[in-house]
Amino acid sequence: MALQFYSLFKRRDKRQHCREKETKKAGSTRITRIPMDEDDGFEDAGTGTPLSAIAEAFEELSSCLKSNGYDDLRLKPFCDACSLVSVLFGCLGIAFKFAELEYVSKVRDLAEASEVFGSLNSILDYDVRSDTVRTPGSLSRNLRRVRQGLDLIRALFQNFLSTYDDSLKEAASMAYAKVCAPYHTWAVRTAVSADDSAEREMRRYIDASLPIIEYIDKLYISRSITLDW
Repeated sequence: MALQFYSLFKRRDKRQHCREKETKKAGSTRITRIPMDEDDGFEDAGTGTPLSAIAEAFEELSSCLKSNGYDDLRLKPFCDACSLVSVLFGCLGIAFKFAELEYVSKVRDLAEASEVFGSLNSILDYDVRSDTVRTPGSLSRNLRRVRQGLDLIRALFQNFLSTYDDSLKEAASMAYAKVCAPYHTWAVRTAVSADDSAEREMRRYIDASLPIIEYIDKLYISRSITLDW
């Protein structure tokens, strides 16, 4: 799983490592692969990654929620942020395939509903009036499942980070910087430092998603709806 997570904080190249050059001769086409310079093939690791995009999206949601006094949260930007999280479920392996399919499906349903409902509050209000809060397929039930998905990723990140031995990691980083870094290429140094970048992005998501998760819980609790389902 660690190797799969690595792909989330490694920035995808905007260009191929080799350019393809077409040459035409006597009616045939020949493609020549031309290696690019090392610096052309890589981007800064820590910016523009899937994980950093997720963290940034939830930081913006959290900021918006705080700015309006934790009173309401718009549905569309919420769905936009949640849709970014879908890629994380794909890294959890076959055992979590059902969770991935359910999460993606619920987010899609909520996104479609955002054309009618403006906020998370309005979803709960509608289902409370219709007495369909816990009905399979209802938007309130979908929201509850999406909230659980967000919390699953948050708990996973916390567990992932708790396995780090900080003292050993710091010692290894210092040793690498002193002994190997001066002789390694930029690309190798970037790859070695990617773990630290991933840790920062995970912590950003952990911190930013918590207020959103707690807010969703309060939407149910404030309407005397228990959370044991």
